Amino acid sequence: QKEVVESGGGSVQAGGSLRLSCAVTKSTRNTYCLAWFRQAPGKEREKVADIDSRGTTDYAEFAKGRFTISKDNAKNTLYLQMNSLKPEGTAMYYCVAYPGCGTTQYWGQGTQVTVSS
Repeated sequence: QKEVVESGGGSVQAGGSLRLSCAVTKSTRNTYCLAWFRQAPGKEREKVADIDSRGTTDYAEFAKGRFTISKDNAKNTLYLQMNSLKPEGTAMYYCVAYPGCGTTQYWGQGTQVTVSS
C-alpha cells in the first residue's frame, strides 16, 4: 500500500482550473507536513506549495495568488486547487508527506497536468 496517492490530474486549456487530491494513508498522518512538487519535461523538480501540521502554508512565487494548498484531516487528504493555469504549468505533480515534519519523505507516483494554449 502506497503512503500517498495522488489523483485529479488531466488536461485543461489555459485559464482553466484543476484540483489535485492526495490521500495520505499512514497512521500518523495528522502530524505530517505535506507538500506538492512538480516536474516539467527537461526541467528540475520544484516545490509548488507546502502546509505544516498546524495548517501554515507557503507557496512558490509562481503559485501565489493562483494556487491554494489545503488539507482535510478528517478525510486524510491533501488538496491543491489550481486556477488560471498557464501552459508552463504542464508537469507531473507529486504529493510528498513528511512524517512528524522530519526528514523522512514519502512520495506519490505523480499525476499529470497538461495545460494547452
